[in-house]
Amino acid sequence: MTGHYEVTIRGRLTPALASEFELLDLTATPKAPETVLHGSIEDQAALFGLLRRIESLGLELLEVHRVVGS
Repeated sequence: MTGHYEVTIRGRLTPALASEFELLDLTATPKAPETVLHGSIEDQAALFGLLRRIESLGLELLEVHRVVGS
């Protein structure tokens, strides 16, 4: 079941790192140096794959939540 998720990572992503998440939209937050990845994720396996990719790139995961109503 496809769901819309927002995943917050500490820091701003370089263009090279941003290219690792080309299927998601990226937004940099002005209040703190954070990047929010948002978009549709096909299923739980794809969500866990995204989380493993974040970990393998050495990025600090701050928050993951499913956007209700999307």
